[in-house]
Amino acid sequence: MGKIAGAFATSHILMSPAGVEERAGRIVGGMKEIGRRVAAARPDVIVIISTDHMFNINMGLQPPFAVGVAGEYVPFGDMDIPRVPFPGHRAFAEAFVERAAEHGFDLAKAEELNPDHGVALPLLFANPERRVPVVPILVNINMQPIPAPKRCLRLAGVLRESIERDLPAGARAVVLGAGGLSHWLNVPGMGTVNTDFDRKVLDLFAAGRSGELGALSVAEIVEQGGNGGIEIVTWMMAAATCPGAPSEEIYYEAMPEWFTGMGGIALRL
Repeated sequence: MGKIAGAFATSHILMSPAGVEERAGRIVGGMKEIGRRVAAARPDVIVIISTDHMFNINMGLQPPFAVGVAGEYVPFGDMDIPRVPFPGHRAFAEAFVERAAEHGFDLAKAEELNPDHGVALPLLFANPERRVPVVPILVNINMQPIPAPKRCLRLAGVLRESIERDLPAGARAVVLGAGGLSHWLNVPGMGTVNTDFDRKVLDLFAAGRSGELGALSVAEIVEQGGNGGIEIVTWMMAAATCPGAPSEEIYYEAMPEWFTGMGGIALRL
């Protein structure tokens, strides 16, 4: 029987620090702190829940959810991320897909996946030596209909069950949600950061009440947090693997210069 040894969430971009050096420094420091805590959890597998930015999942094929089942991944290389391979965890990924099918989720399996910054950038901090096997889970926020928050939360419950039942006895898993917070991309309002929305989200996580966000529709989240803000479903999924756990805010900076509200949390298990 496996266990969840740590759960975290973080934004998944970094841009030029020019002119915003202090805030950028705090963001990088926060990401490093999350990385230190991931290492302290001594994971045998890192499950990262993120989104793809039309590099792997595009208009040609539009699954709501996809799971990387390969034994190795080479990053796509956007945002100047080195194209250095990191290991996958095929056995657990396959087991999760099978268990999800038993619960009514038909997940797409990705053998040939080149993770973009949504996965690869957080792993630069959370798995810098590339020693821990990784299972990427992608939520497709670029298609219609976008998976509803409540459905994402149900899938997170299956993930928790799979970690507990499909990993070997004593195996330790870290779950990392990646994306958000508020941002509008390639639409009117690009560059806007809704700090009120960001603070509402962070406060609900801090209180262990992130599940309440599952009552929101996709449209409500997009209206308040932008078409990129729907990425908070990945945070919700990470938290839902540890129901009721409050979070500690590791960093938050409003960064209109980066078009994004940047934040990171650690769940208190």
